[in-house]
Amino acid sequence: MTLKFPTGFRGNGVHAGIKSDPGKPDVSLILSDREAVAVGVYTQNLVCAAPVTFDRALTPSESIRSVVINSGIANACTGSQGDDDVRQMAQWVAEACKLDERQTLVLSTGLIGSHLPMEKIKTGIDAAAANLSSDEAALDRTVRGMMTTDTVPKIRGREFQTGGIHYQVTGLAKGAAMIGPNMATMLAVVMTDAPIGLRAAQTALQETVAETFNCISVDGHTSTNDTVLLLANGAAGGQPTQGRTLEGRPLDAFRATLYEVCEDLAQSIPADGEGATHLVTVEIHGCRTRAEAVKVGKTIADSLLVKTAIAGADPNWGRIVSAAGYAGVPFNPQKVSLHINGMLVYERGAPVAFDAEEVSKSMAENRETSLLLILDEGSAAARFWTTDLTTEYVRLNAEYTT
Repeated sequence: MTLKFPTGFRGNGVHAGIKSDPGKPDVSLILSDREAVAVGVYTQNLVCAAPVTFDRALTPSESIRSVVINSGIANACTGSQGDDDVRQMAQWVAEACKLDERQTLVLSTGLIGSHLPMEKIKTGIDAAAANLSSDEAALDRTVRGMMTTDTVPKIRGREFQTGGIHYQVTGLAKGAAMIGPNMATMLAVVMTDAPIGLRAAQTALQETVAETFNCISVDGHTSTNDTVLLLANGAAGGQPTQGRTLEGRPLDAFRATLYEVCEDLAQSIPADGEGATHLVTVEIHGCRTRAEAVKVGKTIADSLLVKTAIAGADPNWGRIVSAAGYAGVPFNPQKVSLHINGMLVYERGAPVAFDAEEVSKSMAENRETSLLLILDEGSAAARFWTTDLTTEYVRLNAEYTT
């Protein structure tokens, strides 16, 4: 399907001079032609950026019209000036788009500890507002204005139908490093033209983030700026509801579509991890609770020894099993089994004969690696996505600010 803005949304991304490369947009603006329900899920880091504090105070809301985003500077750890600057950004959007300043949410990403070049920001806001569009090119410019070390734009979209009306869900995200729940270091804006009520939107977003964006990790580092926003403007028609129904029908279609979009976006972030050569899917089955499964999965995903083994295409099952053992989740080690890329390498607490060269070859020749750990303690399961760890990741992050 063609990726597009949902009905009633427009956007743009421009180069305002924050980034040195004139070909890279660094200020983006999204505008809804009507008031939208807006809810957010934010970083769990106590050291959070000024835009996070600003947006938390405004959401949930039923009257948001726009989101402004800058990349290159995070506006984090910037004191009272940072708070003043984020309010000024919202005010400039209000002036450019004839809104109330409390109808704008603000996102920033980039280097921590630097103040925003406000004259450039204003120039960018005015330029973006002057050429808003709903076409595919505008969608691409908008997401590129969010990018920092990302190598590819991250846009996903799905459609669903209920009550004879077709609805669109489109999500934009950025993130490639400093990735570690809750949430991963990333920004995401998900838009829909469906008439989703405030309570239903908040519940759907929280539950979806828990199973998607909170299940990715590159380096275990939780950022200061992590934000996922959901905007629902109802422009495609139908009556909003505050419950779990859409015009008296189950909200399952919307929730399933939202999950698909967010899952795709979540996977795209570690897939684009800085210096990564593998996207790793860690599946944990047989836990007593999903929370325990996530905890085991995250521990394995964050293990430097596991990550380097995958980088070297080494089917070192001992590193994986032992990482599960220090996750802080009780289980019987004699019931544990492990598959790497679908091949059994460890069963019921003991190694099994397997072709190490075949497993290694499957890891070396494919970008995606799957680890399936079975604990046999219950019926709960979870998936976690991560990357390998390469010397290129170290180089990129060692040189990031120089």
